[in-house]
Amino acid sequence: MTFVSSTPALLEVAQGSTPAPVSLSSLRFETLETRLEADTASFWASMNPGPKPSFTRELLRDILAQQAVLRDTLRAEREAGLSPSLRYYVMGSSLPGIFNLGGDLGHFADRIRSRDLASLRRYGHLCVEAIHGNAEAFRSPVVTIAMVQGDALGGGFECALAFDVIVAERSAKFGLPEILFNLFPGMGAYSFLSRRIGAVEAEKMIMSGKLYTAEELHAMGVVDVLAEDGEGEAAVRRYIDQHSRKHNAQQALMRVRRRVNPVTLEELKDVVDIWAETAMGVTEMDLRKMVRLTQAQEKRINASSQPALARAIA
Repeated sequence: MTFVSSTPALLEVAQGSTPAPVSLSSLRFETLETRLEADTASFWASMNPGPKPSFTRELLRDILAQQAVLRDTLRAEREAGLSPSLRYYVMGSSLPGIFNLGGDLGHFADRIRSRDLASLRRYGHLCVEAIHGNAEAFRSPVVTIAMVQGDALGGGFECALAFDVIVAERSAKFGLPEILFNLFPGMGAYSFLSRRIGAVEAEKMIMSGKLYTAEELHAMGVVDVLAEDGEGEAAVRRYIDQHSRKHNAQQALMRVRRRVNPVTLEELKDVVDIWAETAMGVTEMDLRKMVRLTQAQEKRINASSQPALARAIA
């Protein structure tokens, strides 16, 4: 079965239905490049959202569709007493130098100017449904890994935080720039960071708006594995190889982590609602900063460094 982006089907998936079990190696999406590697029981997904290096609605719907297939297939395998098709799930990006630059800021600015609170909430809820799907590891004994080989800003950082393990290349940058246009990151940053490094440090990071290097976050315990530039995939493969013999214990420990410090979908949606209400209070000057950042993000497809982003939010 091939799963290709057709809006009605994806909206149906996003509303809670799940497709029939399929061969994971046959999956196809418009904004995700996927492959199943049977020898390591690992499933690899690379985000490729097109001209916007952010969480477009098309990318979000593909992520939700993929998660529905994985949940359904893994559940069917368990019920049939079969060995699982995958034990590790890896998400990265196909865009050179970019993991993901976050939310669709152009859409945010348009909805804020038109006072469309309902649309902001719907977009935010779609984001956290996708993030939560990764955070719960498809309700299966799977260890999830974020492979960050480029910059992860705003919602891109929040996405990575939802994974069990973060592997990042040394040159990758992480940041939550929302405070620079008088907002806060509303798609999980506080929930996930406070559980990793504590509420005080999470609030400091959110309020600073600064960019962090992968090395800095590794020292703080946010990044789990620091890889040299160009070695991110090799580092993930080493991690899987080193941990495969103790996968049973590791996946159980990850399940314990989720049970002891759960991040529920209800919590994430409540935070989105606060974020959307707060967005209605930003000024026109804040919106102009948001638009400049949007323009800088779109230029990143062909850019090689950070200065355009820095100028946009100055």
